[in-house]
Amino acid sequence: MADHDPGVDDPLGLHGVVPPTITAFHDDESVDYETTAEHARFVVDRGVHGVFPLGTNGEFPLLTGDEREGVVKAVVDEVGDEVPVIAGVGAPSTYETVAHAEHAESVGADGIVVVTPYYYPLDHDAAVAHYRRVADAVSLPVYVYHIPSKTGNELSLETLADIAQIDTVAGIKDSSKDVPWLAQAIDAHPELTFLVGSDSLLFTGLEIGCSGMVSAVANVFPELVVDCYTAYDEGDEARARELQSRVFEVRDAFKTGGAYMSGVKTALRTREFDAGPLRSPLRRKDDESAAAMREELEGVRGLR
Repeated sequence: MADHDPGVDDPLGLHGVVPPTITAFHDDESVDYETTAEHARFVVDRGVHGVFPLGTNGEFPLLTGDEREGVVKAVVDEVGDEVPVIAGVGAPSTYETVAHAEHAESVGADGIVVVTPYYYPLDHDAAVAHYRRVADAVSLPVYVYHIPSKTGNELSLETLADIAQIDTVAGIKDSSKDVPWLAQAIDAHPELTFLVGSDSLLFTGLEIGCSGMVSAVANVFPELVVDCYTAYDEGDEARARELQSRVFEVRDAFKTGGAYMSGVKTALRTREFDAGPLRSPLRRKDDESAAAMREELEGVRGLR
């Protein structure tokens, strides 16, 4: 069992299960801030250790700047006194990222998650300068969000090493699914907190030294993912492996008949939580796919 404690440079000591909470919409696709906050409450009441609004599941690239700020405020107001709220603030430009970071700090977020800029290619110097400017703009801990499959920009280990030298950089949320990259990054930077960002690698991430997980499955079944983390934390690796296998089953069900993200909001309805549609061009599953997904979920042992 690898050491999976948070990094000493992380003032929040992030660990455990930190869902990338959803953004709820009304039927006309306007943001439903009340239900967005209620979803944060839903996962916190079921034992998660923190929340991450405006990650991929929060549909952040599809929101306006004002909407993003409203989501962060709604979530902080609802659960900010109970668990750390790390707000997604990333944008293609440093200018916009700084503005989101300043707003997150002003409404009481505990930390900021900064996805690598996307669309345009990013070289080493630009990446380091970006994170330095964002970190200099606020006093909050900064968590680098590495998801090259979506951004088109992969951070080399050398670039990460220079970013890690920035005083308030506290950790990495890695969704690359590149286990050798993640393992080497953890070995090189024991001072940082690492959060694994794929439901396929929850157990693996803990094994190689992550202190927690950002799990989409935990948006719907937080109890399952919290149980997996707790079993590992208590030294019961056999049970943690078994629970990871159940997470795989849920993950596969979410993919039935369409995109993984559509599975999250569709599956929430099985728990009597209606978060509305996804914002177009994303869409929730059609009735046939939703029924097939529900049938698969009914076959997963231990779901509550």
